[in-house]
Amino acid sequence: MNGRLSVRRTVYWSAQSGTVIPTDQWLGLTEHRFSPGVREMCCREALHCSFEVASDNLQRTAQLSLAGRSLREVVEDQGRAVLTAQQKGSLPPAFTAAECTDQTLITGADGVMVPMVTETQKQKRRETESAKRIEQGRPSTAAVGRPPQGSDGPYKEFKLTAFYDPDKSHCHVVGTAGDCEAAGSLMRREARRLHLTGAKVKYAVSDGAEWIANQYRQQLPMLDEHILDYYHLREHVIKAGQGLYGEGTKKTEQWREEMMGYVWEQGSLVLLDRLGSYLRVHRRGPKHEALESLRDYLGKRVSMTDYPRFRQLGYDCGSGPTESLCGRLTDRLKGPGMRWDKSNAEAMMALASLYHSSQWDLYWKSERAAA
Repeated sequence: MNGRLSVRRTVYWSAQSGTVIPTDQWLGLTEHRFSPGVREMCCREALHCSFEVASDNLQRTAQLSLAGRSLREVVEDQGRAVLTAQQKGSLPPAFTAAECTDQTLITGADGVMVPMVTETQKQKRRETESAKRIEQGRPSTAAVGRPPQGSDGPYKEFKLTAFYDPDKSHCHVVGTAGDCEAAGSLMRREARRLHLTGAKVKYAVSDGAEWIANQYRQQLPMLDEHILDYYHLREHVIKAGQGLYGEGTKKTEQWREEMMGYVWEQGSLVLLDRLGSYLRVHRRGPKHEALESLRDYLGKRVSMTDYPRFRQLGYDCGSGPTESLCGRLTDRLKGPGMRWDKSNAEAMMALASLYHSSQWDLYWKSERAAA
């Protein structure tokens, strides 16, 4: 911001210690081409806009001349470093369960689809770049060895787990491109770091997906309760009502409110009993199938839908905070026309998790100290 600086560097060498450049150590350039300050600004900008726009912003605000492609390499490399730090547990969380409101810690998990670069798209890009290079007479810059493979489909589900307290003043979220087992390991790892077992009250609120419930039971058996998000149940009730009375009708709306009133005020067993009376009337056909689908869905989640007791205990019954954090963590990945390699998407998500888990300053302070 103060213009370009020219620095005179003295290089020392000895047979015992090799090359030593004190100025580079002072600038934090011993292991990286760019200083921690430059890397932080690149990452901060690239979290909220494309790499090309971030490059232009840095040029205009800080006189940093860094092409979009180079900036992308800096940011994705740094994201991978953050991912490694998370996996090793070298970066502490911004809070623990003891610091949460009423020492209550709530957890949630979800899956979100991220656009991927397919192998066909990669091949097309390589052919286009090769044609341009030959036309311009440029040498190839491709790395030696087999190029990374593209995705086998246009989208991949990334899995995320979040932890927060009742007033949402403390939030912690991480994600993975791995499968259900990887997500379960993530739950256990982050719960241990947040000292979940030390919370006076600890429970999960989720959309009821079986993989989430299974992983919570296996990985976090200390949880007091597993709660089905009220609004996900409402969606299933709406669908059943539409099967009974048609979409957008007054009768459908009345039936939905009546059914949700039962489950909210009296519990899911009462709702199941009411569904049984409707099933006895509609014994076959589309209406029977709509009611049976709702009954089966609810029957598997009776313990997760005891809303009167949950409300009496003061528990949240909505997974809105988890869904909001999932959206923020992957917002940068789902912009118009964006496609990602899995490793790069996971690196960007790791950077976003720093930002939305209040660990950003902690991480960059440790980077400057290490430099």
